[in-house]
Amino acid sequence: MDFIFLNVMKFGPEHHLKQNVYFQLFFWTALFLFGTVRNYGEYDGGMSATTLIYNFCHWIFQIAGANFIYYILIRNFFDRKKYVTFFLYLVLSLYVISVMNRIFIVYCAEPFFIDEPQDSFYSIFTDIRYLLTHYTFSLISAGFIFISVMFVIRYRDEKENTTRLLKEKAELELKSLKSQLNPHFLFNTLNNIYALSLSNSEKTSESISRLSDILDYILYKGPKNEIPVSEELAVIDHYIALESLRYSKERLKISKEIHFNSGATIPPLLYLTLVENAFKHGAGKSKDQTEIKIDVSSDESYLIFKIENTCSDDETNDPKGIGLKNIEKQLRLHYNDHFVFNVSRENHIFKVEIKTPAAL
Repeated sequence: MDFIFLNVMKFGPEHHLKQNVYFQLFFWTALFLFGTVRNYGEYDGGMSATTLIYNFCHWIFQIAGANFIYYILIRNFFDRKKYVTFFLYLVLSLYVISVMNRIFIVYCAEPFFIDEPQDSFYSIFTDIRYLLTHYTFSLISAGFIFISVMFVIRYRDEKENTTRLLKEKAELELKSLKSQLNPHFLFNTLNNIYALSLSNSEKTSESISRLSDILDYILYKGPKNEIPVSEELAVIDHYIALESLRYSKERLKISKEIHFNSGATIPPLLYLTLVENAFKHGAGKSKDQTEIKIDVSSDESYLIFKIENTCSDDETNDPKGIGLKNIEKQLRLHYNDHFVFNVSRENHIFKVEIKTPAAL
């Protein structure tokens, strides 16, 4: 939850407001300078102060008009697919803003440098052609550029937010899966210790010691995104030793082949869950000798983990069990589609194979 809260703070309203202010300062300043330089080149003797004042007055209403169209009309009508209402309000807004711009120039700006009769309000409101050519078209041009850039920025932000939310969702799902794996594993292990305690076995204290090492791994390594394979294999040794306390040498046969790149990493509890599953559905469900084989290897591209256990005729080792389902979900969330997860049962032997990228 802390992770999500920090991200909300990072991408909250204050962050976007500051980003928007900086963008608008840069955009409108650049547009004003561009227009000034362009007009300067059209005059042989240089641009007069009067022309600069006119440009500044137009610039103020371009800023107000473009922001009104984007934040009010587009957000409230266009985005909600009220296209007819949006178009009507857009036409009305362009007319009103153009009229306000001309009134501002005629009655507020021109009296400082022009000593001529002022246009009447009737003339300002009714001279549509003059409004279009001198006010509306410049407003549309500036507004179109501004709104186009805003749409590009909005698309980028929405894409980044979607990516961020998907990442947070995946991390929450991973944590949820681990919270399901841990009780599932602990339940079976505590049952083992309980069985030993009923018989007053001397192995009970050793079992508790082994369990302590495993719990330490689950608590401190389990929440991490990745851990070295060597650490996972070390805790698997603890688990095998813990389980072996329950069975005689004739009852349980375990073999391991370990040859892998020492720098390889995996999500924590990935292999341990499969080993626990092999014991549960192998020795735990059969009175005959159970054989468990573990093979860990690697090549240039993949890290390969194989485990197989013998099983009785009435033991199904359902591939849809909670342990194997969670393993597949964890692999998909961590590696997307860049993994191989095979489960098979043949001739009383249950096999699981995982191939994951040797390096991400």
